[in-house]
Amino acid sequence: MDFDMNDLLKQAQAMQEKMKKMQEDAANAEVTGEAGAGLVKVVMNGRHDVKKVELDSSLMSEDKEFLEDLLAAAVNDAVRRVERNQQDAMKNMAGGGLGGFPFPGL
Repeated sequence: MDFDMNDLLKQAQAMQEKMKKMQEDAANAEVTGEAGAGLVKVVMNGRHDVKKVELDSSLMSEDKEFLEDLLAAAVNDAVRRVERNQQDAMKNMAGGGLGGFPFPGL
């Protein structure tokens, strides 16, 4: 089996470029976390920045603690969705691994 260092370097560079693109896409992707059957929605990007919060108008008569609990649950749901999207992107990028060697744990 011939070993071509230039080919290996090209493959490593291509993998780096794919990783950088995946990280940029993941950072810019937005997800919506929900709580209270959709009464509270939180839009978050891949950097965990909250971009938008939506409260159903029917909640305006609820007490403060209830609203805080729903908001916390919606934020937590959004965080889990961001993390799941990032894990899925890594699995898709890894595919069968590098050079036939699978990445452990993916």
